Order: sequence, then C-alpha cells, then structure tokens
Amino acid sequence: MSILDWVVLVCTLGGIVAFGMYKTAATKSMEGYFLSNRSLPWYLVLLSIMGTQASAITFLSAPGQAYTDGMRFVQYYFGLPLAMVVLCISFVPLYHRLKVFTAYEFLEQRFDAKTRTFASVLFLLSRGLSTGVSIYAPSIILSSLLGWDIFYTNLVMGSLLVVYTINGGAKAVAYTQQIQMVIILGGMLAVGYYLVHLLPEGIGFTDALKLGGVNGKLNIITTGFTEKGFDWKDRYNIVSGIVGGFFLALSYFGTDQSQVGRYLTAKNVTQSRIGLLMNGLVKIPMQFLILLVGVLLFNYYQFTKAPIFFNTTLAASIHNKADKAICEGLEQQYNTLLEGQSSLSRAYLSQPTDTIAKAAMLERAAQIKNVQIQYRAAIKKALPHADTNDTNYIFLRFVVDYLPKGLVGLLIAIIFMSAWGSIAAALNSLASCTMIDVHKRLFTYTTEEGLMEARCMKDYRISRYYTLGWGVFCIITAELSSGLGSLIEAVNIMGSLFYGVILGVFLVAFYVKRVGGTAVFIAAIASELLVITLFTLDKYDVIGLGFLWLNVVGAVSVVVLGLLCSFVVNEQKRLA
Repeated sequence: MSILDWVVLVCTLGGIVAFGMYKTAATKSMEGYFLSNRSLPWYLVLLSIMGTQASAITFLSAPGQAYTDGMRFVQYYFGLPLAMVVLCISFVPLYHRLKVFTAYEFLEQRFDAKTRTFASVLFLLSRGLSTGVSIYAPSIILSSLLGWDIFYTNLVMGSLLVVYTINGGAKAVAYTQQIQMVIILGGMLAVGYYLVHLLPEGIGFTDALKLGGVNGKLNIITTGFTEKGFDWKDRYNIVSGIVGGFFLALSYFGTDQSQVGRYLTAKNVTQSRIGLLMNGLVKIPMQFLILLVGVLLFNYYQFTKAPIFFNTTLAASIHNKADKAICEGLEQQYNTLLEGQSSLSRAYLSQPTDTIAKAAMLERAAQIKNVQIQYRAAIKKALPHADTNDTNYIFLRFVVDYLPKGLVGLLIAIIFMSAWGSIAAALNSLASCTMIDVHKRLFTYTTEEGLMEARCMKDYRISRYYTLGWGVFCIITAELSSGLGSLIEAVNIMGSLFYGVILGVFLVAFYVKRVGGTAVFIAAIASELLVITLFTLDKYDVIGLGFLWLNVVGAVSVVVLGLLCSFVVNEQKRLA
C-alpha cells in the first residue's frame, strides 16, 4: 500500500476507537458494561445487530464466495424475516419482562440449573470457536500487507481487539458500529462503482450481468431439485434457505447471547422489536449487494488478467520448493489461456444468441479453472500444511491491486472495523454469559446495603477478566483456523452444530409446557450427539445433508425427544 493508504487506514481506525471511547462513559457496573444500562434507541440497536453480523468475514469472504460459487448463498438469509417476526412476538417481551442479562437465565426459571448450564456451555463453545475464526479473517489482511506470518498477525489483531473490548463494553461497541455500518456500506458501493468503471470501453453494467448469468454466477434462486429428486446435500437453495435458514436465524437472534445482548440494550420492548424487524428487512438486500460485488469482480477479470492463485504470498513461497518447475509450467499455460479470454467474452456479448461463441467462451473458462485446480494441487504437494483455498483473498487482491490510493486504505480500514465491531460484541457476550450463567451461580456475595457498591465494582472487574480470558481462547482458535476454506461458510457450519439444539431447548421452554428440566436435558444431550453424528457422516460422504438442515434436525429432535422423555420422567414442571 502507499503512504496515503497507511495514513487513511491509521486515521480511520484511530478515529473510530476514539469516538467509541468518548461516547462510552460506561457505568462501572455489569449493567453498564454488558447492556449499556438498557438505554439505546432502536436505530442503534439495528446498527449494533447488523454490525455484529457483518464481520470482516462478510466483506472479505462473501465477494469471493460469489466469485467462485455465484449468488446462491443469498438464499441462506431467506428465513430471516420470518424469524424476526417470531422473535418479536415471543422472545423479546419475555426477556425484557424478566430483566435478564443473558437468555439462559430464563432457562433456569423455566427448567433447572443443569439445563441452563448445558445451553450456556453450548453457546460458549460455538461462539468462542466462531469468534476465533473471525479474528483469523482480518489477520489474513495484515499478513498480506506486512508479509508477516499469520501466527504473529493473529496475536496482534487478537490483542488489539481484546484491549478495545475490555475498555469499551457494550456501549462502545454500539456507538462505533453506528459509524462502521455507514462507512462499510459506502465503501462497498464505491467498490461496485469502480468495478463497473474499470471495465473496458463499450462494456457496461448490463453486459457484466449477462456474463455473470451465462457463467452461472447469478444463480440467486435455486430449487435444490435434480433429476433424482431433492438434493439434501445442496447447501444453498430456496428450500434449505427458508426452512433451515429460519431455524438458524431464530436460534442465532433468539438464543445466541452475542445477538440477544444487542437488543437487550434497547430502552424498551418496542425499540427492540423495531430494531429486529428492520434488520429482517435490510439484511437480505445488503447481502445481495455484497455478493453482487463478487459477481462484478468475476466479470472484471474476464477482461483483466487474474492471478492464477489469489494468495500471492503463498504462491511466491512455492518458488523455493522442488515443484517450482511444475508451477511455472502451469503459470505459462494459464497465461496463454487468458490471452484469448477477453476476445471470447466480447464475441459472446456482441452475439448473445450465437451458441458457438457461448460454447467457446465457456470451454475456455473451464480450461482456465482446471489449470487453477492443478496449480493448487501443486502447492499442496509442496506445502502439505498450506491452505490452498484462496476464496478469502479474491476481494482483498483486487482492492490492493486496482483501487485508487487512499480508497485502498479506507477499504482495508472498513474490513478491520467490521471485525472489531462483531468480535467485540462476541467477546462481550462470552464474558457476560460466563459471568452471569457460571460465575455468579458459583460465587455468592453478601447483600448488605453498605456493601452493594463494592460488590458492583467487583463484578465489573471480574467481567473484564473474563473478557480477557475469552480473548486468549479466541486467539488460540484463530491460530488453528488455517485450512478452513471459505470463512463465511466455516463460521455458519460451526454455528449449525450447536444452534439447532439450543433453539430446541428454548422452543420447549416457550411452547411445550408439559416438559420439565430433566426431560429436556436428556433430549438436548441426545440431540447434540445426533447432530454431531450426522455432520460426521456427511463429512465422510456416508450421507448427504447440507449444514443448514442440522439446525432443523437439532431443534425438532429436542422437542420430540423432550416430549417422549416427559412420559417416562416424572417431575414437577415449572412454568415461566
């Protein structure tokens, strides 16, 4: 990057942090640290919810996802609006009425301590692992820019995030996300403009869409049905998006403390509801536009030479290995194929109905893709432990190579800011869950009035220590995250291993009053084992089941098994 880019990067990040710390003035208590004293209006709740979702993974990996697999990933969000309606009707009023810090406090009131603890542990495990992957995303950028080993950039990025979260609390997260989302959306629109502006003369936005369509990148709606029937292994289609996406969104926003903690900061029930409903309306168009940037990026590279491997730092290291000659041969073959790619694309655009021109263009694209696959295989052979999935580097490579000076620094700052907002919210939720659902149940204090202030200060200090502890855990996870492939898929797969079961426990708590704590506890353990078994069988191709369906299986099995167990287990049920 240029000096101007570094200045823009440092000033933008510094300004955001300073603004957040200035606006914080967090009360030195758990309610101020975790819930902003329940004082935020709906628009801050909305921006905080969206900012928590929109991590660096969203802006780093989503365009690459569309570049390689098209826009069908947007179907993943189709169940979101319906989930927001259900949350506003059932979940939000109860949480506000009970004045809970975490969603899991409700489970002990409805069931018992063991059920609350089990749900809390599942959340802590899933969110801790996902947050570690989220730290890995901006570390990729830092590694590419500075040429550092990813091990050290994970340490640097993770340490900065921990310090930021410990000192700011929930209010700093909310106020900085207010600015972050505005700058982020503006930055992505700027990238989209430049992708169209940089196309060759005579090639416009509609031409880019035509190329994207014929190359299978505008696959916004897919049914999932094949000649053999419905493909359960297909990850993204309208059925899995609406059904599986609904269950995943209901669990994420209704039971995941990183999101529950966002709308519990609202002034009242109405403000929480408006924030959630607006999120349901805005999220799909926002994700659509981000994926569209990936499609435009694909079309741009039909007229401009694309790297054979987008992780250029890793590609450079192969030249010191024994397979150097093989890689150089593949690079030469790749460059030869690229020479005629632009003219074939132009020929198709001039005669879209010409089947010969279309077939020639698609055949050349298939040849180019095959050479790239061989190149990745050569890197894997020379560097067995290297991550040869370069999806996460596609967008970053374009930003660094082609955007104007100054804008590059701003875009990198945007990705960093999105990471800070989402990871800070996650660390805050991990600490709050640990403090409320574990620590305060194990350690009790005197309730003498004269000691209440000292008690609050002690709770506040301990909460900060838990934030630090989870930060260390997430940094360690980040160090182990290499090789996960597309990060936006990886974090959603991780969540799907746990979210369905957690949701099932809450569904029983809300709607199945005959089931008590012991029955739902047994059902939850059995269901979690079932989900892990199905995931393992799918991983080894014993069965075919897309990860979104794991959320449905987990939730439904807890409800069904809970009912069955209730007929066997004789216990006193507690009603919320």
